[in-house]
Amino acid sequence: MGERAVFSSQPCTLAVGFVDNSNIDKAGLRMGGAVSAGEDNDELIDNLKEAQYIRSDLVERAFRAIDRADYYLEEFRDSAYKDLAWRHGNIHLSAPCIYSEVMEALDLHPGLSFLNLGSGTGYLSTMVGLILGPFGVNHGVELHQDVIEYAYQKLEFFIKTSDSFDRFEFCEPCFVNGNCLEIAPESGQYDRVYCGAGVQREQEDYMKNLLRVGGVLVLPLEEKLTKITRTGFNSWETKKIIAVSFAPLVLPKHKDNSKPKTVPLPAMFEVRNLQDLARISIRLTLKKTFGGQGPLPRRRLTHTGEPLRRRRAQNRGSTLLSNRYIFMSRLLPGPMDENNHSGTDTEEDEEEEEGSCRVPGEPGVEVEQGVERTEGGALLHEVPVNMLREGILGLPLPEPLKMYLLHYREK
Repeated sequence: MGERAVFSSQPCTLAVGFVDNSNIDKAGLRMGGAVSAGEDNDELIDNLKEAQYIRSDLVERAFRAIDRADYYLEEFRDSAYKDLAWRHGNIHLSAPCIYSEVMEALDLHPGLSFLNLGSGTGYLSTMVGLILGPFGVNHGVELHQDVIEYAYQKLEFFIKTSDSFDRFEFCEPCFVNGNCLEIAPESGQYDRVYCGAGVQREQEDYMKNLLRVGGVLVLPLEEKLTKITRTGFNSWETKKIIAVSFAPLVLPKHKDNSKPKTVPLPAMFEVRNLQDLARISIRLTLKKTFGGQGPLPRRRLTHTGEPLRRRRAQNRGSTLLSNRYIFMSRLLPGPMDENNHSGTDTEEDEEEEEGSCRVPGEPGVEVEQGVERTEGGALLHEVPVNMLREGILGLPLPEPLKMYLLHYREK
């Protein structure tokens, strides 16, 4: 076949992605660490940008929109901003530097179809969905049913509580239980495919057949994260990205004389019902009315970093209260009471203002994202007013319809 290999000049590093419990070197949990640990999600993204793992604004926007810690179990959240893989039982997350390279290599844009093999917690699928938009396709195949249930819990939490959901037109992922090596032959081909487990040469053709002409496949192939572009019916272009160490794909197990079990994927394209189309149209109209998608969220940087680090530490101490406050404020049928906002600047605020610096390439002066105040001795971080949400809540419509436009629904 007409295959051409291209090798990247990107520095190689070692990281891990876990898919199954077997054949995993326990030392693998210490692999990764290509960039310094962050104090919060924004600082982790800053470090990934500085190290050139995140190179495009589109990918940066998706990474900043979703807090990686939200996909950790509560007792492990303190490790979320380290550039390390994490695993607990069947739940796994690859190192942030790996997800960064994957997102950049997939070359995503709205309307594409995406298949995630070994979809895990749904963290990557959710970031991809922010880029694909409402008319994309976002499917995942996961071996463990308990992980699929965990992924849907995290997805529902994101939709109901995150302001990022309103800054994007979202392609909601759909997860299927099964072995990704047993996908039904009649399943359609995808524009973008990612495999989160180690692939051997004998499995490469199987993976390529999931891809349509012009599509991109990203996978760990023989200890190298590899990007394969299908340039024709029988022609491919291959690019090695970085060295990685992933757990291998789990081979299907069949009893003697038993018929192989196939994994049916969801329909590639479904006719959207009129309610969904109306919701998408109304939300888009309101976004345009209120000035579009809005700027890329950035935190304020300082030269010394010390005042901001102290405040981050306080924020982490009140994470649960803060999350509950923001969640409840989204359900109120009106703006929050302005009397709850602090109207004075602290000495730390003044220190940050003096030491603030502009992010390279960012026009104008940076503004702080959100306001902090105290309640009952705990520090709360209030997010900026969500104009889309406030606009929908202000419409002369029945409350259930407002909630539907905000995409709140019981499953």
